[in-house]
Amino acid sequence: MVCWNHFTPYRYTYVNGNVIISCTTEGVTRFHPPIGPRDPALMRALIRLALDVSDDTPLVLIDPDTARWIQELDPGLVLVPDRNNFEYVYRAADLAELPGKKYLKIRSHLNRFRKNCLNTVEPITSQNLEEVMEFLKKWCEWKGCKKNIVLANEIEAALYAVEHFSELPLRGLLIRVDSEIGAISLFERLNADTALIHFEKGLPDCEGIYKAINEETAAVLAGEVEYINRESDLGVGGLREAKMRYYPHHMVEVYSLKR
Repeated sequence: MVCWNHFTPYRYTYVNGNVIISCTTEGVTRFHPPIGPRDPALMRALIRLALDVSDDTPLVLIDPDTARWIQELDPGLVLVPDRNNFEYVYRAADLAELPGKKYLKIRSHLNRFRKNCLNTVEPITSQNLEEVMEFLKKWCEWKGCKKNIVLANEIEAALYAVEHFSELPLRGLLIRVDSEIGAISLFERLNADTALIHFEKGLPDCEGIYKAINEETAAVLAGEVEYINRESDLGVGGLREAKMRYYPHHMVEVYSLKR
């Protein structure tokens, strides 16, 4: 929310012990369900407000328990799974070790990467943040960010994360190929048993570098947490296929209210 606030401004309020969040994207405001003690009157008031000011999807990112509760409050409301925003959660050990036949192709790609690309891995620290920012700008040029509004804003979000790396606070890894940064990951501990990957970027110079940064990050986190949340695919076909290729342990499901 902090890093993307330039593109999707967030607002929040406290009402009856609940936090209510709204976000506005390209002029359309949507709401998140209240976070706090369940208050039927507050939920009904929020739904009325959302229906008044929003588009055809006024309430978003509703967890399954809250979705069932909303349906009980008003069976006439239409709540639908929002597959594009389901989050992929993997066993950290699986991503780190890539065991068994199902990961055979990924292991093969990693072996080729390590054979063909002289590489080193190091943590992201205050000493290399400037290099990381230059890497992100280089990645943006390669991807043609200026022609793609989502990528352009994603790189702004990633740059903000790097600029405020210590304050947020975040952790990260980078892979150097021939002394130049070829891939990075930015992540943090979400709770006692899960870490969250916020950004993962790689340049195309060495085939398999995305798989390498994925595995190296998982190897660091596997000793700390049981699960790694790699966020959603936003409905991007190639990204969905790539995430499914790593066999998620489970998905974090969310629902949306439809008009």
